[in-house]
Amino acid sequence: MTTAIPPSSGRETVHVPLGERAYDIMIGRGVLNEATARIAGLAPGGAAAIVTDANVGALYGQALSDALAAAGLRTTIITVPAGEGSKSYPRLIEVCEALLAARIERGDLVIALGGGVIGDLAGFAASIVRRGLRFVQVPTSLLAQVDSSVGGKTGINSAHGKNLIGAFHQPSLVVADTALLDSLSPREFRAGYAEVVKYGLIDDPGFFAWCETNAEGIFGPGPARDHAVATSCRAKAAVVVRDEREDGDRALLNLGHTFAHALERATGYDGSRLVHGEAVAVGLALAFRFSVERGLCPPEDAARVAVHLAGVALPTRLQDVPGDIGTADSLVEAMAQDKKVKRGALTFILARGIGQSFIARGVEADGVRAFLVKELAEA
Repeated sequence: MTTAIPPSSGRETVHVPLGERAYDIMIGRGVLNEATARIAGLAPGGAAAIVTDANVGALYGQALSDALAAAGLRTTIITVPAGEGSKSYPRLIEVCEALLAARIERGDLVIALGGGVIGDLAGFAASIVRRGLRFVQVPTSLLAQVDSSVGGKTGINSAHGKNLIGAFHQPSLVVADTALLDSLSPREFRAGYAEVVKYGLIDDPGFFAWCETNAEGIFGPGPARDHAVATSCRAKAAVVVRDEREDGDRALLNLGHTFAHALERATGYDGSRLVHGEAVAVGLALAFRFSVERGLCPPEDAARVAVHLAGVALPTRLQDVPGDIGTADSLVEAMAQDKKVKRGALTFILARGIGQSFIARGVEADGVRAFLVKELAEA
Protein backbone atom coordinates (compact mmCIF):
# COMPACT_ATOMS: atom_id res chain seq x y z
CA MET A 1 0.00 0.00 0.00
CA THR A 2 1.37 3.42 -0.95
CA THR A 3 2.03 5.79 1.95
CA ALA A 4 1.70 9.54 1.50
CA ILE A 5 4.75 11.72 2.07
CA PRO A 6 4.28 13.15 5.61
CA PRO A 7 3.87 16.93 6.08
CA SER A 8 6.96 18.83 7.14
CA SER A 9 7.42 19.98 10.74
CA GLY A 10 10.73 21.80 10.64
CA ARG A 11 14.19 20.81 9.58
CA GLU A 12 17.91 21.17 10.11
CA THR A 13 20.45 21.37 7.31
CA VAL A 14 24.00 20.06 7.55
CA HIS A 15 26.29 21.36 4.80
CA VAL A 16 29.08 19.19 3.41
CA PRO A 17 31.60 21.67 1.95
CA LEU A 18 33.46 19.84 -0.80
CA GLY A 19 34.02 22.70 -3.23
CA GLU A 20 32.18 22.17 -6.50
CA ARG A 21 30.80 18.89 -5.13
CA ALA A 22 29.36 20.41 -1.95
CA TYR A 23 25.91 19.32 -0.90
CA ASP A 24 23.36 19.63 1.88
CA ILE A 25 21.83 17.04 4.18
CA MET A 26 18.23 18.04 4.92
CA ILE A 27 17.09 16.50 8.22
CA GLY A 28 13.72 16.53 9.92
CA ARG A 29 10.34 14.97 10.28
CA GLY A 30 8.45 15.27 6.99
CA VAL A 31 11.29 17.08 5.24
CA LEU A 32 10.85 15.05 2.04
CA ASN A 33 7.60 16.89 1.43
CA GLU A 34 9.43 20.18 0.93
CA ALA A 35 12.53 18.61 -0.61
CA THR A 36 10.77 17.47 -3.78
CA ALA A 37 10.85 20.97 -5.25
CA ARG A 38 14.56 21.23 -4.45
CA ILE A 39 15.24 17.83 -6.04
CA ALA A 40 13.36 18.90 -9.17
CA GLY A 41 15.40 22.11 -9.20
CA LEU A 42 18.58 20.09 -9.63
CA ALA A 43 17.43 18.99 -13.11
CA PRO A 44 14.77 21.44 -14.33
CA GLY A 45 12.77 19.93 -17.15
CA GLY A 46 14.76 16.71 -16.88
CA ALA A 47 14.16 13.20 -15.63
CA ALA A 48 14.64 11.21 -12.45
CA ALA A 49 14.99 7.46 -11.99
CA ILE A 50 13.95 6.33 -8.52
CA VAL A 51 15.88 3.21 -7.53
CA THR A 52 14.23 1.43 -4.62
CA ASP A 53 13.55 -2.01 -3.20
CA ALA A 54 10.31 -3.95 -3.18
CA ASN A 55 9.48 -3.08 0.43
CA VAL A 56 10.26 0.65 0.42
CA GLY A 57 8.96 1.11 -3.10
CA ALA A 58 5.56 -0.24 -2.09
CA LEU A 59 5.37 2.34 0.70
CA TYR A 60 6.84 5.49 -0.78
CA GLY A 61 7.87 4.93 -4.41
CA GLN A 62 4.71 6.07 -6.17
CA ALA A 63 4.14 9.02 -3.81
CA LEU A 64 7.65 10.32 -4.46
CA SER A 65 7.30 9.73 -8.20
CA ASP A 66 4.02 11.65 -8.28
CA ALA A 67 5.46 14.54 -6.26
CA LEU A 68 8.49 14.82 -8.56
CA ALA A 69 6.29 14.61 -11.65
CA ALA A 70 4.14 17.42 -10.27
CA ALA A 71 7.35 19.43 -9.82
CA GLY A 72 8.20 18.96 -13.50
CA LEU A 73 10.40 15.86 -13.71
CA ARG A 74 9.82 12.86 -15.94
CA THR A 75 10.07 9.91 -13.57
CA THR A 76 10.60 6.17 -13.68
CA ILE A 77 10.82 3.65 -10.85
CA ILE A 78 13.42 0.85 -10.83
CA THR A 79 12.73 -1.81 -8.20
CA VAL A 80 15.06 -4.54 -6.93
CA PRO A 81 14.50 -7.18 -4.23
CA ALA A 82 14.99 -6.08 -0.64
CA GLY A 83 18.05 -7.28 1.24
CA GLU A 84 21.84 -7.42 1.13
CA GLY A 85 21.68 -9.83 -1.81
CA SER A 86 20.88 -6.91 -4.11
CA LYS A 87 24.39 -5.50 -3.61
CA SER A 88 25.59 -7.82 -6.36
CA TYR A 89 26.87 -7.87 -9.93
CA PRO A 90 23.55 -9.10 -11.39
CA ARG A 91 21.52 -6.35 -9.69
CA LEU A 92 24.09 -3.69 -10.63
CA ILE A 93 23.81 -4.71 -14.28
CA GLU A 94 20.02 -4.73 -14.00
CA VAL A 95 19.93 -1.20 -12.58
CA CYS A 96 22.44 0.15 -15.11
CA GLU A 97 20.48 -1.28 -18.04
CA ALA A 98 17.22 0.07 -16.61
CA LEU A 99 18.75 3.57 -16.33
CA LEU A 100 19.79 3.42 -19.97
CA ALA A 101 16.41 2.05 -21.03
CA ALA A 102 14.74 4.96 -19.22
CA ARG A 103 16.92 7.38 -21.22
CA ILE A 104 18.47 8.89 -18.12
CA GLU A 105 21.01 11.43 -19.38
CA ARG A 106 23.96 13.12 -17.71
CA GLY A 107 21.87 16.11 -16.74
CA ASP A 108 19.23 13.93 -15.10
CA LEU A 109 19.07 12.37 -11.64
CA VAL A 110 19.24 8.97 -9.99
CA ILE A 111 17.37 8.92 -6.68
CA ALA A 112 18.25 6.25 -4.13
CA LEU A 113 15.08 5.64 -2.12
CA GLY A 114 15.81 3.03 0.52
CA GLY A 115 18.31 1.86 3.09
CA GLY A 116 22.04 1.37 2.83
CA VAL A 117 21.80 -1.40 0.24
CA ILE A 118 19.86 0.83 -2.17
CA GLY A 119 22.09 3.83 -1.51
CA ASP A 120 25.22 1.82 -2.24
CA LEU A 121 23.78 0.09 -5.30
CA ALA A 122 22.10 3.11 -6.87
CA GLY A 123 25.06 5.35 -6.11
CA PHE A 124 27.49 2.93 -7.73
CA ALA A 125 25.27 2.61 -10.79
CA ALA A 126 25.11 6.41 -10.98
CA SER A 127 28.89 6.61 -10.81
CA ILE A 128 29.41 4.41 -13.87
CA VAL A 129 26.42 4.91 -16.18
CA ARG A 130 27.37 7.45 -18.88
CA ARG A 131 30.60 7.86 -16.87
CA GLY A 132 28.80 9.58 -14.05
CA LEU A 133 25.25 10.70 -13.24
CA ARG A 134 24.17 12.94 -10.40
CA PHE A 135 22.26 11.23 -7.64
CA VAL A 136 20.20 12.09 -4.59
CA GLN A 137 20.09 10.02 -1.43
CA VAL A 138 16.68 9.60 0.23
CA PRO A 139 17.61 7.17 3.03
CA THR A 140 14.72 5.37 4.66
CA SER A 141 16.58 3.46 7.39
CA LEU A 142 18.24 4.89 10.48
CA LEU A 143 21.53 3.26 9.49
CA ALA A 144 21.46 4.93 6.08
CA GLN A 145 20.40 8.31 7.45
CA VAL A 146 23.23 8.53 9.97
CA ASP A 147 25.98 6.80 8.02
CA SER A 148 25.90 5.29 4.54
CA SER A 149 23.98 8.08 2.75
CA VAL A 150 26.66 10.64 3.64
CA GLY A 151 30.19 10.66 2.28
CA GLY A 152 29.99 9.25 -1.23
CA LYS A 153 30.95 5.62 -0.63
CA THR A 154 29.10 3.40 -3.09
CA GLY A 155 29.53 -0.22 -4.06
CA ILE A 156 28.52 -3.84 -4.10
CA ASN A 157 29.73 -6.99 -2.39
CA SER A 158 32.05 -9.68 -3.73
CA ALA A 159 32.42 -13.31 -2.81
CA HIS A 160 35.70 -12.13 -1.27
CA GLY A 161 34.08 -9.63 1.06
CA LYS A 162 31.77 -6.70 1.65
CA ASN A 163 31.90 -3.46 -0.36
CA LEU A 164 35.02 -4.48 -2.27
CA ILE A 165 33.70 -3.29 -5.66
CA GLY A 166 32.74 0.36 -5.76
CA ALA A 167 33.58 4.01 -6.20
CA PHE A 168 33.61 7.30 -4.34
CA HIS A 169 30.71 9.29 -5.83
CA GLN A 170 29.24 12.13 -3.78
CA PRO A 171 25.48 12.77 -3.87
CA SER A 172 24.05 16.12 -4.92
CA LEU A 173 21.64 16.15 -1.98
CA VAL A 174 20.70 13.96 0.98
CA VAL A 175 17.15 14.06 2.34
CA ALA A 176 16.96 12.39 5.76
CA ASP A 177 13.24 12.44 6.56
CA THR A 178 12.98 11.01 10.06
CA ALA A 179 9.26 10.34 9.61
CA LEU A 180 10.16 7.60 7.12
CA LEU A 181 11.78 5.72 10.00
CA ASP A 182 8.33 5.11 11.49
CA SER A 183 7.87 2.24 9.03
CA LEU A 184 11.04 0.43 10.16
CA SER A 185 10.76 -2.80 12.09
CA PRO A 186 12.11 -2.62 15.65
CA ARG A 187 14.98 -4.87 14.56
CA GLU A 188 16.04 -2.59 11.71
CA PHE A 189 15.80 0.51 13.89
CA ARG A 190 17.97 -1.11 16.56
CA ALA A 191 20.49 -2.06 13.90
CA GLY A 192 20.76 1.55 12.78
CA TYR A 193 21.17 2.68 16.37
CA ALA A 194 24.52 0.88 16.53
CA GLU A 195 25.87 3.41 14.00
CA VAL A 196 24.54 6.30 16.09
CA VAL A 197 26.35 5.01 19.17
CA LYS A 198 29.52 4.63 17.10
CA TYR A 199 29.93 8.40 16.73
CA GLY A 200 30.05 8.85 20.50
CA LEU A 201 32.53 6.02 20.86
CA ILE A 202 34.86 7.45 18.23
CA ASP A 203 35.51 10.91 19.66
CA ASP A 204 32.46 12.32 21.45
CA PRO A 205 32.01 10.82 24.92
CA GLY A 206 29.40 13.46 25.71
CA PHE A 207 27.22 12.22 22.85
CA PHE A 208 27.59 8.62 24.03
CA ALA A 209 26.49 9.68 27.51
CA TRP A 210 23.55 11.52 25.95
CA CYS A 211 22.61 8.33 24.09
CA GLU A 212 22.72 6.37 27.34
CA THR A 213 20.21 8.81 28.82
CA ASN A 214 18.03 9.36 25.77
CA ALA A 215 17.93 6.00 23.97
CA GLU A 216 14.20 5.57 24.63
CA GLY A 217 13.48 8.96 23.05
CA ILE A 218 15.64 8.16 20.01
CA PHE A 219 13.55 5.04 19.41
CA GLY A 220 10.40 7.18 19.35
CA PRO A 221 9.17 9.78 16.82
CA GLY A 222 10.32 12.91 18.60
CA PRO A 223 13.04 15.53 18.91
CA ALA A 224 15.57 13.10 20.41
CA ARG A 225 15.51 11.06 17.19
CA ASP A 226 16.03 14.17 15.05
CA HIS A 227 18.88 15.32 17.30
CA ALA A 228 20.58 11.93 17.09
CA VAL A 229 20.37 11.92 13.28
CA ALA A 230 21.61 15.51 12.97
CA THR A 231 24.49 14.98 15.40
CA SER A 232 25.55 11.83 13.58
CA CYS A 233 25.39 13.55 10.18
CA ARG A 234 27.46 16.50 11.41
CA ALA A 235 30.08 14.12 12.75
CA LYS A 236 30.18 12.11 9.53
CA ALA A 237 30.29 15.25 7.36
CA ALA A 238 33.18 16.72 9.34
CA VAL A 239 35.26 13.57 8.85
CA VAL A 240 34.42 13.33 5.14
CA VAL A 241 35.51 16.92 4.55
CA ARG A 242 38.85 16.25 6.24
CA ASP A 243 39.46 12.94 4.48
CA GLU A 244 37.09 12.26 1.58
CA ARG A 245 38.80 9.16 0.20
CA GLU A 246 39.76 7.48 3.48
CA ASP A 247 43.47 8.19 3.26
CA GLY A 248 43.60 9.16 6.92
CA ASP A 249 41.21 9.57 9.83
CA ARG A 250 38.05 8.72 7.88
CA ALA A 251 39.04 5.17 8.73
CA LEU A 252 37.90 5.95 12.29
CA LEU A 253 34.32 5.65 11.00
CA ASN A 254 35.04 1.94 10.64
CA LEU A 255 35.16 1.40 14.40
CA GLY A 256 33.84 -2.14 14.90
CA HIS A 257 33.56 -2.76 11.17
CA THR A 258 36.56 -5.03 10.65
CA PHE A 259 34.96 -7.55 12.99
CA ALA A 260 31.49 -6.77 11.59
CA HIS A 261 32.36 -7.37 7.94
CA ALA A 262 34.02 -10.67 8.82
CA LEU A 263 30.84 -11.76 10.62
CA GLU A 264 28.67 -10.75 7.69
CA ARG A 265 30.81 -12.82 5.37
CA ALA A 266 30.70 -15.73 7.84
CA THR A 267 26.89 -15.64 7.77
CA GLY A 268 26.77 -15.41 3.98
CA TYR A 269 25.20 -11.92 4.15
CA ASP A 270 22.02 -13.63 5.31
CA GLY A 271 19.86 -10.88 6.81
CA SER A 272 17.66 -13.41 8.57
CA ARG A 273 20.68 -14.26 10.72
CA LEU A 274 22.53 -10.97 10.95
CA VAL A 275 21.95 -7.52 9.49
CA HIS A 276 24.74 -4.98 9.12
CA GLY A 277 23.92 -2.88 12.18
CA GLU A 278 23.76 -5.97 14.38
CA ALA A 279 27.18 -7.00 13.07
CA VAL A 280 28.44 -3.49 13.89
CA ALA A 281 27.09 -3.78 17.44
CA VAL A 282 29.01 -7.02 17.98
CA GLY A 283 32.02 -5.40 16.29
CA LEU A 284 31.93 -2.36 18.59
CA ALA A 285 31.83 -4.55 21.68
CA LEU A 286 34.63 -6.74 20.31
CA ALA A 287 36.78 -3.72 19.41
CA PHE A 288 36.55 -2.42 22.96
CA ARG A 289 37.22 -5.83 24.51
CA PHE A 290 40.17 -6.34 22.14
CA SER A 291 41.45 -2.93 23.24
CA VAL A 292 41.21 -4.07 26.86
CA GLU A 293 43.05 -7.29 25.93
CA ARG A 294 45.89 -5.19 24.52
CA GLY A 295 46.11 -3.03 27.64
CA LEU A 296 44.75 0.07 25.91
CA CYS A 297 41.30 0.57 27.36
CA PRO A 298 39.87 0.44 30.90
CA PRO A 299 37.71 -2.68 31.33
CA GLU A 300 34.89 -0.58 32.76
CA ASP A 301 34.60 1.35 29.47
CA ALA A 302 34.28 -1.85 27.46
CA ALA A 303 31.67 -3.09 29.90
CA ARG A 304 29.76 0.19 29.63
CA VAL A 305 29.65 -0.11 25.85
CA ALA A 306 28.37 -3.70 25.99
CA VAL A 307 25.79 -2.89 28.66
CA HIS A 308 24.35 -0.02 26.63
CA LEU A 309 24.14 -2.01 23.40
CA ALA A 310 22.62 -5.00 25.15
CA GLY A 311 20.20 -2.65 26.89
CA VAL A 312 18.57 -1.85 23.54
CA ALA A 313 18.56 -5.55 22.58
CA LEU A 314 21.57 -5.45 20.27
CA PRO A 315 24.01 -8.40 20.16
CA THR A 316 27.41 -7.91 21.77
CA ARG A 317 29.05 -11.36 21.60
CA LEU A 318 29.88 -13.88 18.92
CA GLN A 319 27.50 -16.31 20.59
CA ASP A 320 24.65 -13.89 19.92
CA VAL A 321 24.92 -14.56 16.17
CA PRO A 322 22.56 -17.41 15.18
CA GLY A 323 24.10 -20.48 13.60
CA ASP A 324 27.67 -21.41 12.83
CA ILE A 325 30.07 -18.51 12.19
CA GLY A 326 33.16 -20.63 11.66
CA THR A 327 36.44 -20.62 13.51
CA ALA A 328 38.87 -17.95 14.63
CA ASP A 329 41.02 -18.87 11.62
CA SER A 330 38.18 -18.39 9.14
CA LEU A 331 37.21 -15.06 10.68
CA VAL A 332 40.80 -13.80 10.49
CA GLU A 333 40.94 -14.97 6.88
CA ALA A 334 37.82 -12.92 6.14
CA MET A 335 39.48 -9.88 7.73
CA ALA A 336 42.45 -10.29 5.39
CA GLN A 337 40.19 -9.06 2.55
CA ASP A 338 39.15 -5.94 4.48
CA LYS A 339 39.65 -2.69 2.54
CA LYS A 340 41.85 -1.32 5.34
CA VAL A 341 44.47 -4.06 4.92
CA LYS A 342 47.82 -2.54 3.87
CA ARG A 343 50.53 -4.78 2.44
CA GLY A 344 48.79 -7.73 4.06
CA ALA A 345 48.84 -6.22 7.58
CA LEU A 346 45.55 -5.88 9.48
CA THR A 347 44.31 -2.44 10.48
CA PHE A 348 41.84 -2.03 13.33
CA ILE A 349 40.14 0.92 14.94
CA LEU A 350 40.82 0.48 18.64
CA ALA A 351 40.11 2.62 21.69
CA ARG A 352 41.88 4.00 24.73
CA GLY A 353 38.45 4.63 26.21
CA ILE A 354 35.00 5.88 25.26
CA GLY A 355 35.48 8.72 22.80
CA GLN A 356 39.18 7.92 22.36
CA SER A 357 39.39 5.77 19.25
CA PHE A 358 42.46 5.58 17.03
CA ILE A 359 43.79 3.78 13.96
CA ALA A 360 45.97 0.79 14.86
CA ARG A 361 47.98 -0.35 11.88
CA GLY A 362 49.96 -3.54 11.51
CA VAL A 363 48.00 -5.52 14.08
CA GLU A 364 49.39 -9.04 14.12
CA ALA A 365 46.99 -11.73 12.97
CA ASP A 366 48.10 -14.12 15.72
CA GLY A 367 46.93 -11.72 18.40
CA VAL A 368 43.54 -11.29 16.72
CA ARG A 369 43.22 -15.06 16.33
CA ALA A 370 44.00 -15.69 20.00
CA PHE A 371 41.45 -13.06 21.04
CA LEU A 372 38.77 -14.63 18.84
CA VAL A 373 39.51 -18.13 20.15
CA LYS A 374 38.86 -16.80 23.64
CA GLU A 375 35.68 -14.97 22.57
CA LEU A 376 34.32 -18.04 20.79
CA ALA A 377 34.95 -20.20 23.83
CA GLU A 378 33.01 -17.97 26.22
CA ALA A 379 29.46 -19.08 26.94
